[in-house]
Amino acid sequence: MKALLSKSVGGPDSLVLEEQPSPTPKPGQAVVSVKACGVNYPDVLIIEDKYQFKPERPFSPGGEISGVVKAVGEGVTNVKVGQRVLGNTGWGGMAEELALDASRLIPIPDTMPFDEAAAFIMTYGTSYYGLKDRGFLKPGQTLLVLGAAGGVGLAAVELGKAMGARVIAAASSQEKVDLCLKHGADAGVVYGPGPFDKDGAKALAGQFKEACGEKGADVVYDAVGGDYAEAALRSMAWEGRFLVVGFPAGIPKIPLNLALLKGCDIVGVFWGAAVARDPKAHQANVKALFDLHAAGKIKPYVSERFPLAKAGEAIKHLSSRKALGKVVVTME
Repeated sequence: MKALLSKSVGGPDSLVLEEQPSPTPKPGQAVVSVKACGVNYPDVLIIEDKYQFKPERPFSPGGEISGVVKAVGEGVTNVKVGQRVLGNTGWGGMAEELALDASRLIPIPDTMPFDEAAAFIMTYGTSYYGLKDRGFLKPGQTLLVLGAAGGVGLAAVELGKAMGARVIAAASSQEKVDLCLKHGADAGVVYGPGPFDKDGAKALAGQFKEACGEKGADVVYDAVGGDYAEAALRSMAWEGRFLVVGFPAGIPKIPLNLALLKGCDIVGVFWGAAVARDPKAHQANVKALFDLHAAGKIKPYVSERFPLAKAGEAIKHLSSRKALGKVVVTME
């Protein structure tokens, strides 16, 4: 089987496609014939050793997959050979076959295409956990989403609407904002490229405040970081929740006096760790997400598909911050 490998620290151009032995399942594991692999921002970081986890090389990037179970190891009861599944893998997904703990796999309905399934669990899982379990988003509240046209951002837009919130989508172009409006956002903000000087930061904060209204944002979903974070924090409602999700624009330096003045919470959203610490809560959230998908309230938007041989280009495209929705690598 073929696999895209990181054999040394570097960017997408450092990845190589090589033949590897087909894996065999250990006890508790399953082998999946991978059909599609979602591309996420951690893939950009993990090959440069900038992510929270640093797997031993060589390894394949790719943190979420869909496919068909090829084999199961001793003791596996939650999936069976021939079953269509998706899974969050951490890494290893950009390969034609993958052995992983069967507990990471979730059966999918026949009506869910493999590319959508590979674009589902990390983005919607992160955003639902963030909005529901960390942001306590309630119907009628105002949600401001930064990076709203990206994978987790667009998922947050859809979920925010499904949860009854008023959703403000903030993104770097009118094209991206228009996409969010098609996916349910009530209003949008087009912000310029950072970093910002003092006047630029003040103007950005003014944009967010105007869009959110006099009360401000009850929840800010920040998947961007950088100078955008402080501007969004200045638009918070009293006792709002600022969700820290990601930092493609850089890790922000937040003046903590703003948290005091707003009486607000700054909350970390580390979905992967939450899944490991509370599997039962994760299972309940996954069931809720499948119910929302079946009801047509959420649907992954796959904007581009790359073959495995060009998966490095897929990661590079995502890192350019030009991607809309989800980018997926397909094995066929």
